[in-house]
Amino acid sequence: MNVPNSAADLDAAMQIAIGAAESARGFTSPNPAVGAVVLDAAGRIAGVGMTQPPGGPHAEVVALRESGDAARGGTVVVTLEPCNHHGRTGPCSTALIDAGVVAVHYAVADPHPEAAGGAETLAAAGVAVTSGLRAQDVERGPLRAWLHRQRTGRPHITWKYAATLDGRSAAADGTSHWITGPDARGRVHADRAKLDAIVVGTGTVLADDPRLTARLPDGSLAAHQPLRVVVGLTDLPPHARVLDDSAPTLLLRTHDVEEVLAALAEYTDVLLEGGPRLAGAFLAAGRVDRIQAYLAPLVLGAGTSAVSEAGVSTIDGALRFHHESVETIGPDLLLSLIPAVSEDPALSGNP
Repeated sequence: MNVPNSAADLDAAMQIAIGAAESARGFTSPNPAVGAVVLDAAGRIAGVGMTQPPGGPHAEVVALRESGDAARGGTVVVTLEPCNHHGRTGPCSTALIDAGVVAVHYAVADPHPEAAGGAETLAAAGVAVTSGLRAQDVERGPLRAWLHRQRTGRPHITWKYAATLDGRSAAADGTSHWITGPDARGRVHADRAKLDAIVVGTGTVLADDPRLTARLPDGSLAAHQPLRVVVGLTDLPPHARVLDDSAPTLLLRTHDVEEVLAALAEYTDVLLEGGPRLAGAFLAAGRVDRIQAYLAPLVLGAGTSAVSEAGVSTIDGALRFHHESVETIGPDLLLSLIPAVSEDPALSGNP
């Protein structure tokens, strides 16, 4: 007997699906990181799935396999509209119908023209379908970068920086280790393990000699390492740590933002880490889609600014952002900001 799922049950299932999707980030590109939960006919969790690496099954199929016969007469909660096309794998819409589920609740419609249409196929087969469940959490969470790429045709760029309360990323003598505390640094490494690429300028490599790898709390390398991208015309010393074999590295001899984006056209989730002139160039070009600002409770009074040459000369021309969230991480704050939208182009961030 099928028991109608309450709104609270569906909401809780979607939270689990979002968590599953988040754990798949970094391993699914160019496919979206999707999470799915199967509730049996009595409303109990029967299976949880996430998108597998390219060529592997999608989240719905993984969850259905874990559920087995318990999926029949049950409900599926999934972060993205089930796909409706034959790619490396078959359509998830057909798999759900064959499994005998009676309802599907998804968060976000699939904008990909070849994959879209799963909701219509399910409805035509008599499956009850609803959309929009925790859509904002999904759009701002595991599907943020993928949806951006589908809608704009370019990688999603997050500019991440750490600074003092007076906006300094290094002291007057050039020292910058460590502005933020260990909790914030651990968060950065956890986030790196979910990215496609990290971009820095040659100046940052010469000044700090970073590894730009994602490391676990014990110092070992994470299972997934993003592409390390170094932008600039200056030659790097052969012993630079960014050239080691712990992760792939791409050297781009350019200062042009659009050339960088063109070189990363096949990537989805890209982090811009430094330095100040490179960040300023991306900001001036309107190519920063999100800012992650780690603010430490420190004041230096002098030193290197977190950003320079962003193309702003007056307060009226300021690049404006609004915050999505503010988190406390140890003694530090993490501000997540996106470009503000205004009817006046002079007051807007990215177009």
